[in-house]
Amino acid sequence: MKSHKYEIKVEWTGNEGNGTLNYTSYNRNHEIKSVGKYDAIHGSSDPSFLGDKSKYNPEDLFLSSITACHMLWYLHLCSVHKIIVTAYEDNATGIMAEDNNGSGRFTEVTLNPTVRISDKNRIQEAKELHEEANKMCFIANSLPSASFIIIFSFFGVSSPSSGGDVSSVKSSQLSSLVAFSSGSSGSPSH
Repeated sequence: MKSHKYEIKVEWTGNEGNGTLNYTSYNRNHEIKSVGKYDAIHGSSDPSFLGDKSKYNPEDLFLSSITACHMLWYLHLCSVHKIIVTAYEDNATGIMAEDNNGSGRFTEVTLNPTVRISDKNRIQEAKELHEEANKMCFIANSLPSASFIIIFSFFGVSSPSSGGDVSSVKSSQLSSLVAFSSGSSGSPSH
């Protein structure tokens, strides 16, 4: 087995003079940095926990990690299978359950990838590659208890030879829903 090491520096920038004297005496701002990266990510906590809503919070970054990992695996699999993707967008959502003691966990992640491919005859095959991407995603495989829902949408088929014009395709041919429970090796859970 091959292993990969990652290093991140998180620095709290929210000391307003009294440190953590009490729950409201400090802000939750912080910077996330890594050597060789272009810029720091300015973070805070969720506004529900006195965070700055204009900054990314750990929950945003968690959801973006899953979403980006799935997308990158999907694009890789499409390239291997010679399916040409010309556009990809995902408006993912996540649900975090908070326990009475303040702890919590993500219980559900829904990916909503909208994809444009160049060959409308390969839409079914392209949809099936989302299932394979879910099985391969490093982040999803690291989460034993979350359930993943992937709603596939293809918003058209563009032909490189037609200058990228989008052919219309019936939406009934394009959307499907597959649910996965992490730890089930990507098998549909329902």
